[in-house]
Amino acid sequence: MLSFLPHALRGTLALILLLLHTVFWCTAIYVFVPIKILIPNTRVRRWCTRQMVSIAEMWITCNCLLLKLVQRMEWDVTGVEGLNPNHSYFVCSNHQSWVDIVVLQKIFNRHIPFLRFFVKQEMIRIPFLGAAWWALDFPFMKRFSKAYLEKHPEMRGKDLETTRKACAKFAGGKISVLNFLEGTRFTRSKHQRLNSPYQRLLPPKAGGFAATLDAMGNQFDAILDVTIFYPDGTPTIWQLLSG
Repeated sequence: MLSFLPHALRGTLALILLLLHTVFWCTAIYVFVPIKILIPNTRVRRWCTRQMVSIAEMWITCNCLLLKLVQRMEWDVTGVEGLNPNHSYFVCSNHQSWVDIVVLQKIFNRHIPFLRFFVKQEMIRIPFLGAAWWALDFPFMKRFSKAYLEKHPEMRGKDLETTRKACAKFAGGKISVLNFLEGTRFTRSKHQRLNSPYQRLLPPKAGGFAATLDAMGNQFDAILDVTIFYPDGTPTIWQLLSG
């Protein structure tokens, strides 16, 4: 435990360790990418995907160990009893911070199939992570603003079409797909601006949810409805790392 260190030093050390092992695990994943691309055999590609997923699960395990190293964290988790890694799940959750991803990965790692979530297309440019998400078959989404759609009405519905194509590659396998129904992180300003009828949620954006169910509905064994609550307020990634 490094909880005796000052917050700034603890966070800096944790950030360095996080970057180093992110590079390490991403590099391990990249080893299988040329095989998956160059050998047009379904069995070989699925084998490559399985190896990369195993590496990603080890990566998540290391993230959890890193959190234990830098701080004492209390988890109060209910409802994970009976989950099965051999079943497929559609995971829906509220969204408050990038910390949510860390929380969901920690809770569900190896309890359900490897958790994938929709990623904005622009995020493929993030060093190391973007390429790793692509290699692990994360579904990339291209979203259009209202202003863009007004100028290019022919593009309406293209984002949902992209969702269906992204989901099609998972046909026949065991999969967990995460969807933040609010479509963006919750803030009080967004809550007021959107005139949300809910006390702690933004109005849901049902398009992606509907498109995923349309493409994969028969494949899912259950929907997991997740609520994440931070008793001391919504944390940032830096607050998570610094304790």
